[in-house]
Amino acid sequence: MILINLLPHREVARKRRREAFQATMFASFLVGLLIAGLIYWWFQMMIEQQQARNGFLQSEIKVLESQIKEIAGIEEEIASLRARQKAVEDLQADRNLPVHLLSELVNQVPEGVYLKSLKQDGAKVNITGYAQSNARVSALMRNLEASPWLENPQLIEVKSVVLNGRRSNEFAMNFMLTRTQPPVGKGKK
Repeated sequence: MILINLLPHREVARKRRREAFQATMFASFLVGLLIAGLIYWWFQMMIEQQQARNGFLQSEIKVLESQIKEIAGIEEEIASLRARQKAVEDLQADRNLPVHLLSELVNQVPEGVYLKSLKQDGAKVNITGYAQSNARVSALMRNLEASPWLENPQLIEVKSVVLNGRRSNEFAMNFMLTRTQPPVGKGKK
């Protein structure tokens, strides 16, 4: 027997294709939604991990800032100690300066020059005195310039005065003390 299909087979096939298309579209939508959800979840996990790292870094930064403050305090203390050490070293270096000053003045003051006053202000020394002539004042300045402990003599003033019935020159002079040791001669240690 011969069977003849009188039903519209094209519409049934079209309906099946439409249903298959709608099913694949729905499945694609669900897969896309699932993929989007997974991506969203993955990004949220990454954000949480980064926030955890940021929190850890912030706590470490606070620890480091406190250590930096401690180091700054220690550096200030070290600077203070170095300043004290330098002050002590300067005092030790300067303790012999008056001895050298007086010793050098005894050796460098020529005959005919008499010192009236001596005033020291740090490394600067001011002397006043009397000299028999201007040449003696010049000799004193040359001697002071040649001294290893005294330097930069500057004559402030020279004026003529009568002292004990004799004519003399009163002078005022400044010079500087040096902290360096005088050069040691050959063969001496």
